[in-house]
Amino acid sequence: MKAMILAAGKGTRVQPLTYELPKPMIPILGKPVMEYLVDHLVKFGVTEIMVNVSYLHEKIENYFGEGQRFGAQIGYSFEGYINDERVVSPKPIGSAGGMKKIQDFGGFFDETTIVICGDAIIDLDIKSALFEHRRKGALASVITKEVPNEKSSEYGMVVTDDQGRILSFQEKPKPEDALSNFASTGIYILEPEVLKLIPPDVMFDIGSELFPLLVEKGVPFFAQKRFFNWIDIGNVKDFWAVLQSVLSGTVAHMTMPGTQIADGIWVGLNTSIDWEGTTITGPVYIGSGTKIEAGSTIVGPTWIGHGSHICAGAEVVRSVLFEYTRVTPNTEMTEMVVCKDYCVDRQGVMTHVSETPTNIWRDARDRRAAPRDAEAILAEGAAK
Repeated sequence: MKAMILAAGKGTRVQPLTYELPKPMIPILGKPVMEYLVDHLVKFGVTEIMVNVSYLHEKIENYFGEGQRFGAQIGYSFEGYINDERVVSPKPIGSAGGMKKIQDFGGFFDETTIVICGDAIIDLDIKSALFEHRRKGALASVITKEVPNEKSSEYGMVVTDDQGRILSFQEKPKPEDALSNFASTGIYILEPEVLKLIPPDVMFDIGSELFPLLVEKGVPFFAQKRFFNWIDIGNVKDFWAVLQSVLSGTVAHMTMPGTQIADGIWVGLNTSIDWEGTTITGPVYIGSGTKIEAGSTIVGPTWIGHGSHICAGAEVVRSVLFEYTRVTPNTEMTEMVVCKDYCVDRQGVMTHVSETPTNIWRDARDRRAAPRDAEAILAEGAAK
């Protein structure tokens, strides 16, 4: 079995996290989402992995390389071009179009292939899914997961007959219109014959174009109803919720990095914590090189990225702070995701740092914005 990871999208619904990162590189517990996928594939003996890339493609390629340190062989297919100004311009050609490009180039898909979207964390039993795929004689299988009826409007729903053969799809139907409670997880098992149905050199999507074509042609096309962890990062609200669950320890096989120094508190290397008047209620992770000043309050689940600075009197509550975030003195950060110059609240409302007159947060590397301690002020006065 081979694998294809879909990683060419721009991730606009996850902005501002994707202003400088492609979506598969969004970190969960300090580790890119796509790394969890690669590790899971290798665990099941799937070591030949192609990745279609486009937006900020070099971030993925530079991190994963040829795949040796992950126990895999990883190849890339870039979708885009260099424009007249010699600037690399990403231009995705659709999930199915990306597969067709790879196939026409070198014939990679010469055996059963599992296709996975690069923006989710899964613990699917791939061996069992492959067994069911072959037992049914399927040319294509969609891995589905049951979701509550009231959430049907958030997913693409799969409609099947009693044998699991796919009859149709509903894209985010209203709960009263939903004909199924099983959502497509963006995980597919495909045989090489399916690639022949994809037209070359055109934008072509797996879900909205290839799969309806398979239904129309009556090929053996089945849904599998699976029970497994599927953590999808659709937007920043989802990202916040995922981190809350992961930090709380409710997601199996995901462990906190660093060293545990107290109940529910983990730290990276060389952190500086002044405990005088400071309260930290876990679960909390404090990244390496982070400074926590006296009188701070941190309430978990909270993730504080490396190189950050929580100033005296500041409160950080159930939040996710990316690296090099300074929370200024006597301010409060509650249920926020902070990523460089932007923060997003639990409802998904995004704010730029320039829109906060109270200067709640800043880049910790900017010494001009650093609070001046008493010793520095005295030293300056003595020098005068």
